[in-house]
Amino acid sequence: MKYLETKEIVYPGDRIEINDLRPRNGIYEDDSQYFSEYFGVIQKSEKFIDIAPFNSPYLPRVNDKVIGKIMDIGPTMWTVDINSPYYSLLHINDTPWHVNAGDLTRYLAAGDFIYARISVSNEIKESWVSMRDTGMRKLEKGQVILVKPPKVPRVIGKGGNMINLIKSETDTKIIVGQNGFIWIDGEPDNVNIAINAIKMVEREAHTVGLTDRMGEYFKKLKGGN
Repeated sequence: MKYLETKEIVYPGDRIEINDLRPRNGIYEDDSQYFSEYFGVIQKSEKFIDIAPFNSPYLPRVNDKVIGKIMDIGPTMWTVDINSPYYSLLHINDTPWHVNAGDLTRYLAAGDFIYARISVSNEIKESWVSMRDTGMRKLEKGQVILVKPPKVPRVIGKGGNMINLIKSETDTKIIVGQNGFIWIDGEPDNVNIAINAIKMVEREAHTVGLTDRMGEYFKKLKGGN
């Protein structure tokens, strides 16, 4: 049986060696030492060190780019599911359209998906999204799937290498929301292959060498050795 090498797993309270990196998410300081807040894996980049928890909900942060689902419609705003414990809100003034009060369903109906930016997030768990940034839009066609929010950085990969590999090999368009919703559009067979690849990344996010294994996965699909 072949075992996959895993990244370093830590538990709450485990001491973390940060060396020359800057501690960020999931790490707290006590008496000039650093400790893990979560049960998860250590993730390192060129500048930062984080603890990626195995399971945690999405908590909105200002400027996060997310995919949301329209759940309800009011006179001047939409209620949006952003895969968080609390719904977010989208006001008519935060859209790329000139929307009149009471005419919201002309632009976005319940069940529609949007790509938006978290513009406000406060201490009482309220958040607002905006579509007034470059690239923000209503997501037409395509299919939306969900992965666990802590696995999103692994789906994207360092410098976008993982998601770019999946897009290139499947000839699909993919938008990854930082909240775990992922939009995929393309030929149905290619979309299914992309979904399988993303789910593979989600399952094996705690292992090393995943990008290389993904390359081998696509090579086998094409009949390579």
